[in-house]
Amino acid sequence: MFENLGDRLQSAMDKIKGYGKITEDNINEVTREIRLALLEADVNYKVVKEFINNVKEKALGEEVVKSLKPGEQFVKIVKDELVELLGGDTKDLNVIGNPATLMMVGLQGSGKTTTIAKLANLLRKKYHKKPLLVACDVYRPAAIDQLKQLGKELNIEVYDEGNNNPVEISKNAINYAKENKYDYVLIDTAGRLHIDEQLMDELKNINAAINVDEILLVVDSMVGQDAVNVIEGFNSKLPLTGAILTKMDGDTRGGAALSIRHLTNIPIKFIGTSEKMNGLEVFHPERMASRILGMGDLMSMIERAEEVIDEKEAMESAKKLQAGKFDFEDFLGYMKQIKKLGPLENLIKMIPGAKKMGLNNIKVDPKDMAHIEAIILSMTPYERRHPEVLKASRKRRIAAGSARSVEEVNRLIKQFEQMKKMMKQMRNGNFKMPF
Repeated sequence: MFENLGDRLQSAMDKIKGYGKITEDNINEVTREIRLALLEADVNYKVVKEFINNVKEKALGEEVVKSLKPGEQFVKIVKDELVELLGGDTKDLNVIGNPATLMMVGLQGSGKTTTIAKLANLLRKKYHKKPLLVACDVYRPAAIDQLKQLGKELNIEVYDEGNNNPVEISKNAINYAKENKYDYVLIDTAGRLHIDEQLMDELKNINAAINVDEILLVVDSMVGQDAVNVIEGFNSKLPLTGAILTKMDGDTRGGAALSIRHLTNIPIKFIGTSEKMNGLEVFHPERMASRILGMGDLMSMIERAEEVIDEKEAMESAKKLQAGKFDFEDFLGYMKQIKKLGPLENLIKMIPGAKKMGLNNIKVDPKDMAHIEAIILSMTPYERRHPEVLKASRKRRIAAGSARSVEEVNRLIKQFEQMKKMMKQMRNGNFKMPF
């Protein structure tokens, strides 16, 4: 997400860091590049104009001009303005009712049904809540079946009454949730190809009947600046409390995320980062600004790891790695844990300084991970625990058993030994980071 925009902005930031002092001329040069980068990312031109004016005004202030490191001060200004543009603080869900009620709205094709299932999964896993999904899209063919299938996949109950009136379904679902002690009721509503009176009347009637705590609009981030028009169309009829941007893992230019809050005052609360059921994240403006500017996002990486990795197993692996007793069985377990975190290239981009280390363009083919796993599984348990016995004849047998080449087996063993050596250096305090 934001890859092209991030590259352009990081290039501009690198340029300003090289200047010994800040002048109006070099500020104009850098802000010109920033302006072009934002416009090419489909950010609304009014938003870009205000953003650039704010950056210039603060960058030419006395504090920056007299600073010992004016370049770093300028980068901080750009980041702070970017955070403000994205919404400032992280906006939590409004949890008022018991159960709390949430209605998901949006146009057809925005990803409402999939997103509401992802949100239910997030509420259960991250916040330890008991969610109930409610099928109120009674018009789209197979919409109820889709939600029930997703609920079955996640082991989350779906309340449905077939093609009954959506207002009645909502009221009955609230009563059912109270009787069965659900924490959240998440209502999936109908969409249209465009905003019309019939759609809005139904949504307003559901809200009036059950007094919804949260009305979240799902917006396809690929639509760019038109996302603002969609939000304003819904918000003029419904009291929206937030937006969810889907398909942020696609080839999106980012304009929607950078324009929405400023132009509509509707906060972005979640973003869709993959098609998987765990591919929904809380939207943190400060973290997103750091990602865009190549500063990494360690907090999100840590949170993701805490969600999917077995802490006890990870601690044992870390201790063995530090002690230099790490073997291929540990490595296999380590790989399985890492795979749970999602695509490796996405994780690598969260590392501060990844671009400077040349890691930002790394592409990790899932097949490569499968090949490594096959090689390790072709070793005997003794060989996995004692890598030092892996001589030529054993390597040939392992290569044949895993349908890989001897060269690949040798490469894996070499990489494994290099990793152990690096950890030993870190343990002894001799390892230096390359940035």
